[in-house]
Amino acid sequence: MPADNLQKLCSESREKLKSAISIMETFLNEHALSQLVTEQDEETVHFYKGFLSDVRHLLVFSEVSYEKLGVVQRRPNFDVDFAEKALYNLYHRCVNSFFYPKNESYSEDGRYAYTGQDAIRFRKKPVRPARDVIMNITKIYEELRDDLAYYESDYLTERRMQSEKSHA
Repeated sequence: MPADNLQKLCSESREKLKSAISIMETFLNEHALSQLVTEQDEETVHFYKGFLSDVRHLLVFSEVSYEKLGVVQRRPNFDVDFAEKALYNLYHRCVNSFFYPKNESYSEDGRYAYTGQDAIRFRKKPVRPARDVIMNITKIYEELRDDLAYYESDYLTERRMQSEKSHA
């Protein structure tokens, strides 16, 4: 990918992360487990503990990627390798953490992905603020996934081929 396009992709990805981070921070600062749990059964408590844990992890991963992309932009000479590694990590840490949360409190149902309907399905019906935080960041992570699809597998394949050529 030409350096100009790569710089633009880094900048756009960083802006998208900034929006998602803001949404997640606001939610986590304003909602505690006790506010989300409306039914005191064990399953509900377990669901929200996992949900909050997943949002916190996603927030941290997103903040780390945001900072790395900031480093990419602040360097006096654009470092293509560093930029590509930052985008690769963004895809594998943030995008994958969003779409495959560890506690599986929600998941993407591919059958709805292209129908205009919400593709996110919750394991248990969440209270409105919990639902809203995920729905408000879904589009951001979908766009990042689309923008960074190259870094899902093609990037590593290209790196391996470069490595093999240099060792041959």
